[in-house]
Amino acid sequence: MTPRQRAGIQLAVLVAVIVTLCLLFPSVLRFVELGAREIRYLWWLILIVALAVWLIWGASRKPR
Repeated sequence: MTPRQRAGIQLAVLVAVIVTLCLLFPSVLRFVELGAREIRYLWWLILIVALAVWLIWGASRKPR
């Protein structure tokens, strides 16, 4: 099995699991949709979290 085939199978399994979970738990799907809509209003919070992650792990490394 080539790495490309393996990646394709993993992606197909991931998509199948997500679809199955969405069908089994429709309330979770509604929650995720609501969260996706709210990202439009909270984009600045995402930027602040990304900056914090960069400052913690990116800026703390010593230069070579």
